[in-house]
Amino acid sequence: MADLGDKKGIGNLDDPKMPYDYSQREYGTVETDDERARFQWVSEVAYKNVHRIVARGYDTTELVEEGYGVVDLLFVDFQARLPLIEEEKMLNYIMILSLEDGLSIPAVMSRMVARTKTFLTQACGAAVLSFGHAYGAYSSFGNMLDGYLSEADQGADLKALAEALVAENLGCDHLGVSDLMLKDPAAKRMVARAEKLGVAGKHIEFMTHIVAAAKKASDKPVDIDLLGAIGATMMDLGFTPEATWAILAVTRSFGAGAHYIEEVEREEYTHLGETLTPKDTYDGPADRPVPPIGERDKHARPAQTFTTTEWKKAFDQRKKLHGSGFAIIEEVEDPSKMTGTKSVGKKLH
Repeated sequence: MADLGDKKGIGNLDDPKMPYDYSQREYGTVETDDERARFQWVSEVAYKNVHRIVARGYDTTELVEEGYGVVDLLFVDFQARLPLIEEEKMLNYIMILSLEDGLSIPAVMSRMVARTKTFLTQACGAAVLSFGHAYGAYSSFGNMLDGYLSEADQGADLKALAEALVAENLGCDHLGVSDLMLKDPAAKRMVARAEKLGVAGKHIEFMTHIVAAAKKASDKPVDIDLLGAIGATMMDLGFTPEATWAILAVTRSFGAGAHYIEEVEREEYTHLGETLTPKDTYDGPADRPVPPIGERDKHARPAQTFTTTEWKKAFDQRKKLHGSGFAIIEEVEDPSKMTGTKSVGKKLH
């Protein structure tokens, strides 16, 4: 490779303004520069070798042999501590309620993907992704609560903070108060369970004020829903909004996995193109002949309009065209902008 150093003329690499002679740079392996940081992964979550797997300092085999379970290890992974028995019972309660998944949209998504003869993990992923607001809005809900509670830590009144929070977020999917659970007691039972076990803290207390403020401000009946109950309880257990997000998404995937397996076992695989869509399920324009290409101008219509009257008329017509997007009057807000994370993937402190 000695002759490589004699070659010149590639772009501006032989420009005399260059701070060094590019053609004389070394090829191949060079000695490590100890003055510059080397890339390597570092983790305080866990390590493993041929003898053991250690999570936050605990040998996981020893944990299991001693009688600790999955729920205990979640506290170890996300909080580096073993939980009180009351905390373990509360998280177990939450995860069981979250794991249940009847024929809801996420379960249906899992089954639909299963029919395409794909992998179970893909079906579970589709089920979780089908949840609105980046899976249940746990992150945005939790960060909203923490943002307001930081003012309470400085002496602000909880009731006044709750009223301010509701005034700004009433009707939002991440409020944790809605009309979803007016007949379903699950959310209230969860809060009662937390209080009975003695694990209810400032987040559940704050939610009681939020619910009261929302009931007063809303023009329709509302009450705490599962997002509010689960989110507040998980945070009183010491989990961050992001940890809650992760734990419950994985928990829900267990139910989605069961639906995937049942779909594979009970139903037949659907080949690509096998399913027909008959005219009975079509309600678009009637069948019409394709005009000769030479007569395009007689049938084609421009997208542009030139007066406000024309624009309004054309827009109203387009809103009737389902599948065009013109009937969507409000875009779904990017969930990442509501998580409290300003720079994705970067350390915040």
